[in-house]
Amino acid sequence: MNYGFVKVASAIPSLKVADCTYNTQQIENLICRAEEENTEIIVFPELSICGYTCQDLFGQQLLLQKCEESLSKLIDFTRSRQIIAIIGMPVAQGALLMNCAVVVQTGKILGVVPKTYLPNHQDFNEQRWFSTPSAIDGSTVHLCAQTAPLGSNLIFHTSSTTFGIEIGSDLWAPIPPSCNLALKGAEIIFSLSASNEQISNHQYLQSLISQQSARCLAGYVYSSCGFGESTQDAVFAGDAFIYENGALIAQSKRFSLDEQLIISEIDTDFLRHERRGNTIFAQNIRLQNACSHTDIQCQAVRSTPDFKLTRSIHPHPFVPSCHLDERCEEAFSIQTEGLAKRIIHTHAQSIVVGISGGLDSTLALLVCVKTMDMLQRPRTDIIGVTMPGFGTTDRTYTNAVNLMKSLGITIKEISIKEACIQHFKDIGHDINVHDVTYENGQARERTQILMDVANQHNGFVVGTGDLSELALGWATYNGDHMSNYGVNASIPKTFIKHIVKWVAMTQVDEESRETLLDIIDTPISPELIPADENGNIKQKTEDLVGPYELHDFFLYYFLRKGFSPAKIYFLAQQAFISPAHPIESAMERGTYDKETIHKWLKTFCRRFFTQQFKRSCLPDGPKVGTLSLSPRGDWHMPSDASNADWLAALE
Repeated sequence: MNYGFVKVASAIPSLKVADCTYNTQQIENLICRAEEENTEIIVFPELSICGYTCQDLFGQQLLLQKCEESLSKLIDFTRSRQIIAIIGMPVAQGALLMNCAVVVQTGKILGVVPKTYLPNHQDFNEQRWFSTPSAIDGSTVHLCAQTAPLGSNLIFHTSSTTFGIEIGSDLWAPIPPSCNLALKGAEIIFSLSASNEQISNHQYLQSLISQQSARCLAGYVYSSCGFGESTQDAVFAGDAFIYENGALIAQSKRFSLDEQLIISEIDTDFLRHERRGNTIFAQNIRLQNACSHTDIQCQAVRSTPDFKLTRSIHPHPFVPSCHLDERCEEAFSIQTEGLAKRIIHTHAQSIVVGISGGLDSTLALLVCVKTMDMLQRPRTDIIGVTMPGFGTTDRTYTNAVNLMKSLGITIKEISIKEACIQHFKDIGHDINVHDVTYENGQARERTQILMDVANQHNGFVVGTGDLSELALGWATYNGDHMSNYGVNASIPKTFIKHIVKWVAMTQVDEESRETLLDIIDTPISPELIPADENGNIKQKTEDLVGPYELHDFFLYYFLRKGFSPAKIYFLAQQAFISPAHPIESAMERGTYDKETIHKWLKTFCRRFFTQQFKRSCLPDGPKVGTLSLSPRGDWHMPSDASNADWLAALE
């Protein structure tokens, strides 16, 4: 006999954000440890399979797929085990994506409980990713080839106790779900949480759990995220508690770098006794609610192994296939209005932009010119700075100077060579070693010049970097990565060409048009490596990171649609290999074999994750199209999220 004691465990596994394979292994290890101690029920933190701080990665098909695959693995792992495991993960149900707890035992999903109240304030904005489970209580969900009950009002009966589940901020609601669960018979409440650490927050949380356990006359087993979650904007200390009718009987160590497992026993005989003697508790039982549902089974559709796509896939999804001129004008207008507002708000007497003779700085300059015209201010309030370096070619230098002259702006020429030579001497770097220090030193010198010139003239620096470069992290941190206002920040490289061409054909004089058209035809390069023996650009960006039309294609389907790498790879083959693709005669595209597409898709997945730290501290810039990588807008992602599953999928 156990004398009414139920052995329970609260676990805080080691975790890597978005690395479901790693996280699942840690969960399995803790289940084994708990089972060795004859634990009956174990609970893990909120979204423990993938990590609570995945942010916009929750919109990725691959992450959801990996979560379900991991759950399948855990189901198989528990087939020969009696222990009940409560695991957090995102679960898709039709059009809904829910933050759920999945209850697993002996190879079966016993039930799925969705989070009831989704926070959308301060450090938490779950409504961005998840839906509330309205009107689904009493329904079912198909998960891992099993059909299981789905609802926030599920009550689980074992031979020794009855329990219910609530998740995260459910506990913080004026009337938490655990109140109703207790009235329906739940003697123990298991809480999966992700409470971040703040000064005095720990004591408040303990008070809240204690009171809720006492109010419900229940055991309360709490598990919250710990070390391994992203520390981008919050720290998770790893709180695990076991309460019984308001009394703390076990707790974890805060701020531990190791996984934790606390085990104790809850006396259900005592709880039943307390409930029977409390007449108010009995009177509240009438607040129980019942939900009905209807199940509809559909005939399965057989899948064919030789699936072929009959619809066409546009190779340049960011470039409109119709009304291109209108879209270019609209994008250009959004950029100019955004810049105009920033100039007026800051009372800037000037704006400073670095002019390299490349596409990005050209578009930024054109936006500045149009903005000053719109504000009825002289174009001389625009200070264009060309900064020749070791890799500057005659072609780009001439185009930069000619464009500034024809547009009538203030021109400054400041060579960075002597400053960089001195800098390399100061830090002891061999100037003949053309490595990342050699390149980034030049980029940061240019940014310093621009910032200081802006200070001299009571202005601010207009950034030139574009969406494609931000996706790949193709920018020097605190170099060209930084500005005061980035007008190109949400425009991809494949669209910039069309906007510049539209401006050339409709907005400028013949002299400027000739220069703009030559800039469009110039190879894309940061020009940080000396030119070849013929004075031509030696360092071509697309030779190093891959063709931008491929990367823009990958970015669109990754970010806009959340497709898996496998699906993006499949679509890219349709777009860039299929000779039957209908495409406008004015639109050119590259053709690539499967190996080339695979190579650069792998590069994209690797760089997109590793370079998030640059996007996390971007300056302001106007959102122009349907996508942005602004950390304040479309894309919230921890800088330390793992790309292991994305890269593994490509293998």
